[in-house]
Amino acid sequence: MDYAIVYDSKTGNTEQLAEAIAETLPAEGRLAYGRIEDVDRTALDAAERVYVGFWTNKGYCGDEIAGLLASLAGREVFLFGTAGFGSDETYFAGVAARVLANLPGSAEVVGTFMCQGRMPQSVRVRYEHRAAENPAQAPRLQQMIENFDRAATHPDANDLARLRAALEAAC
Repeated sequence: MDYAIVYDSKTGNTEQLAEAIAETLPAEGRLAYGRIEDVDRTALDAAERVYVGFWTNKGYCGDEIAGLLASLAGREVFLFGTAGFGSDETYFAGVAARVLANLPGSAEVVGTFMCQGRMPQSVRVRYEHRAAENPAQAPRLQQMIENFDRAATHPDANDLARLRAALEAAC
């Protein structure tokens, strides 16, 4: 089966997942691989299956990924992504469902995978400043700081192993 891997990555987390997918799948049949702005669109259009990766921004994907998904009529799609917030499968499922709503009805979802991803240090600094400026919000912001700290090591080896298992299940 001919396939393509295309992704959008702001901090490198989703790129790390794309690299793991490229390492896991056979090179034979790979028509395109790369960032959405760099990938050969003609090769991408020829792929029977498209592995689409995104980073989560406010519970959703970027416009370019949404547009790409909308163009995948009649294709098999494996969606993968990272989110700084939450390590909860329910949260991840909700994000994936919102993103997958961009697919045309004739596309077939063959798998999904999401995991937590590290965030820029500036996010933690912003939380700390907000907590100092607004003590009433400090407990909630402390939870956000703790989530930031947990996310700092992701994607990790366990995340990549779960991704590989999801890929195997999709084949």
